[in-house]
Amino acid sequence: MKLTIDRLGHLGDGVAQTPEGAIFVLGTLPGEEVEGTLTGDRLSDPKIVTPSTSRVKPPCRHARACGGCQLQHAADPFVAQWKEDVVRTALAAQGLTAQFRPLVTSPAKSRRRATLSARRTKGGVLLGFHAKGSDTITPVPDCLLLDPALIAAFPGLEALVQTGGSRSQELSLQITLTRGGPDVVVTGGKPLDAALRMDLARLVETHAFARLTWDGETVALRDRPALTIGPATVVPPAGAFLQATTQGEAALLAGVRAALGPQKRIVDLFSGIGTFTLPLATDTEVHAVEGDKPMTLALELAARNTPNLHRVTTEARDLFRRPLEPDELKTFTGAIIDPPRAGAEAQTDRLARSAIPVIAAVSCNPVTFARDARVLVAAGYQLDWVQVVDQFRWSTHVELVARFFMTKP
Repeated sequence: MKLTIDRLGHLGDGVAQTPEGAIFVLGTLPGEEVEGTLTGDRLSDPKIVTPSTSRVKPPCRHARACGGCQLQHAADPFVAQWKEDVVRTALAAQGLTAQFRPLVTSPAKSRRRATLSARRTKGGVLLGFHAKGSDTITPVPDCLLLDPALIAAFPGLEALVQTGGSRSQELSLQITLTRGGPDVVVTGGKPLDAALRMDLARLVETHAFARLTWDGETVALRDRPALTIGPATVVPPAGAFLQATTQGEAALLAGVRAALGPQKRIVDLFSGIGTFTLPLATDTEVHAVEGDKPMTLALELAARNTPNLHRVTTEARDLFRRPLEPDELKTFTGAIIDPPRAGAEAQTDRLARSAIPVIAAVSCNPVTFARDARVLVAAGYQLDWVQVVDQFRWSTHVELVARFFMTKP
């Protein structure tokens, strides 16, 4: 069967529209003519007959087997335009438009945080990412996404799996680079007993991990897993959310600063461990609100131990069930909102009814961002601009920062 690809779907597959419906073709680009065998709504074993001018040779040798990247076969300008168009399409579905500031892309080999899969085998250990559409684990020793310091930790991770893993169950290993060394969180390992605890603690020392958390329990702490955020030192709880790259974090922070401008008092909603709170507190007072109490405590401790900050207050509060009400928001001159992928319908509703002059919105989901943006615009806010920040290079993941300002007196 021969087809022409019309567009990319939200998962990065090429989509060919036919009278019978959409057909999905992995690894293709708009305008390409392809042929293969139709299996359900997918073209299996596709062959590129006429390639797109935006097609490039994937730079990573693991690209064909690994499922970590979906768009390495596309040139960088194409990917940038596609990600901006994803946001434009989401906004248009809500009847909205916006100006776009220049997109910022994190460089290769810059990921400081990753979640790997692993399993013991007869011959040793399989460690890596899942293959495309499969439970098969693909080793990625030359991955072009990960910071080299993450890849340097692979032998230690393999040793952990060899010691505490089983051949019947897959392990998940989240690893984050910190000043004290890699911070490792393992789930799916063998139950802890005295002997396993000792073996794991020895491996932490041998491979210079900062901390090891095993199925929710801290097994070893060799050094503080500290992070630098603005002028502060933060020791996050194990597995806490962190922006994937330092460059992406800096771009989002720069966007938030540009959106807010000088302010007297800011509220940071879904503040996490202080990605925005701590840098902005060098210039203004900030109230940070976060539903995860351990992250709130980490932020509070960091602020308390950092000199020359303006006043930082914290509040552990579930903003989905108990959003800040308009009366609570009236003392702030600016707001930051950075919710999870589900967005923040309840809190956005309260923001829309507040008198806060300017809002910096950060999102990792263009669809829920556009939904919440419509609520703000309907209440009298104007969507000034949007900036896409691509810190998940070669993936279909889209992050953004946007500025809203109140147009009603």
